Amino acid sequence: MGQKYIHLSEKLENNNIRPTHQRLKILEYFYQRQNHPTVDDIYTELKPEMPTITKATIYNNIKLFLQNQIVTDVHIDDNEVRYELLYKSHGHFKCTECNTIYDFAVEIDKIPAETLNEFRIDSKNVYFRGICPKCLSR
Repeated sequence: MGQKYIHLSEKLENNNIRPTHQRLKILEYFYQRQNHPTVDDIYTELKPEMPTITKATIYNNIKLFLQNQIVTDVHIDDNEVRYELLYKSHGHFKCTECNTIYDFAVEIDKIPAETLNEFRIDSKNVYFRGICPKCLSR
């Protein structure tokens, strides 16, 4: 196993996930790009290097990563699910022109929710939509 896969392999093993070649490549994709990909994005990128990979394999591994809190899903649009590595609390901004999703710092846990005291909150998300500076400058 190459040196670059050692920390990825440990990440999987620490979550009781067998580090297969496909799982390592999918996880590597998340670490290298950090671009909030869809399954189609991952498939398109990995297919030339791994001709036998299928979208079902990617879906199944992402499901496993979700269950083990390695990645999280990002739902900004109703018809699209994107994924990212699970890390510190942050918000998302989606450019409505180029569809790029940007992370921004926000302390989600400090957003008041007193009216929900008797509710069980499973997740907190902050999403903004608009036009990014790059698109505005065109």
